[in-house]
Amino acid sequence: MESAQDTIARIFGDSQHSLGAEMAETSSRYERLRSIPVPKPSATRYIAVANQKGGVGKTSTTVNLAAALAQGGAHVLVIDMDPQGNASTALGAPHDSGQSSVYDVLEGRSTIQDTKVPCPDFETLQIVPSSINLSGAELEVADLANRTELLHNAVEAFMRDTNEQFDYVLVDCPPSLGLLVINAMCAVTEVLVPIQAEYYALEGLGQLINTIELVQEHYNPILLVSTMVVTMFDRRTLLSREVYDEVKKHYPNIVLDTTIPRTVKISEAPSFGKSVIAYDPRGIGAVAYVEAALEIAGRSPSVLAAIAQKRRKH
Repeated sequence: MESAQDTIARIFGDSQHSLGAEMAETSSRYERLRSIPVPKPSATRYIAVANQKGGVGKTSTTVNLAAALAQGGAHVLVIDMDPQGNASTALGAPHDSGQSSVYDVLEGRSTIQDTKVPCPDFETLQIVPSSINLSGAELEVADLANRTELLHNAVEAFMRDTNEQFDYVLVDCPPSLGLLVINAMCAVTEVLVPIQAEYYALEGLGQLINTIELVQEHYNPILLVSTMVVTMFDRRTLLSREVYDEVKKHYPNIVLDTTIPRTVKISEAPSFGKSVIAYDPRGIGAVAYVEAALEIAGRSPSVLAAIAQKRRKH
């Protein structure tokens, strides 16, 4: 019997660069991924997804990695620290100004337990939504002595008191290097950096790394830049390949082999209140994010060992 990819190739053409070849390859990758189990980490991984540049696919990466991991059976908590609330939208979480949000958690009016809501598409995925009120939080808490520890204290209290076991806590950061981002970095043990496949996207990388080093030095010595992922990748262009090679050359041990393609479905999915994993599960964007999630999950033993080693030193 003719396979799905053979049918696609027959109809659309089997040239290496044809639409048919791309569709057939995506179909083949999707079928292969269905048979690969997602390994669970031996301990909870706390990951902030950060890049001070906007438009690099940061929120898309947060929500779609979370959805891909949850689809694979992992228990995931997403904390939306961006006042725009795009991660909340993409995961179907209500976040109007009257809704309890991470803003109330930071200011001590609510707890993560009382604020988190389930994602309607994945039963093992929950989200602490954001709201536009969060945009004023930096000024409101600026004079507090523990202003950099607000999220850390809330997460620590929640994980101590909850009966649920989470495999991943992902924090979506705003596109800045302000107090909200520092709070996120103080609450986690890892940073994941999405990098757009454009040369100008590399310009701010050094500044981000410097900020992370300052956080390590003054607030969170065990913080680790564990992962970088190249987004909006177009394998047909020399530019995308050159950017990937450049990042891989400088950070060979943390850049994922998986790249995230530029595709309209990833951008379109949030308008339906969904991740691309739920909106277009067989599409090239969803397939790439599932592959990235598998790669991240597969690196858990080495990442957790590196974090444990840093703990012993401090």
